Amino acid sequence: MSNNRIKDLNEFADVFKALSNPHRLQIFLRLVSCCKPGTVSYVDAESSAYVGELGEELGVVKSTVSHHIKELKRVGIIRTERQGQRIACWVDPEIVEALKDFFTR
Repeated sequence: MSNNRIKDLNEFADVFKALSNPHRLQIFLRLVSCCKPGTVSYVDAESSAYVGELGEELGVVKSTVSHHIKELKRVGIIRTERQGQRIACWVDPEIVEALKDFFTR
């Protein structure tokens, strides 16, 4: 197995580890279901969900949501952008494609 393949497997393992937490998985699924992945150039209400709104929907306090968002961002599943006092977040379209490719190999 090549070093690139091992690197890919390690990266996917990190993604799966992050998604193994039920709250993180809920956040990811919420973002995937409501928002078109990857509207990065302009973040609006239709392409992103705000941290506070996610917390209310999931019944989790904002600080916990922020922690989970930070972990999802660390592994590259989502992207974020500060807009004043709010933080917009959206799913990275490249990771969605990479996950599709991974499962169809």
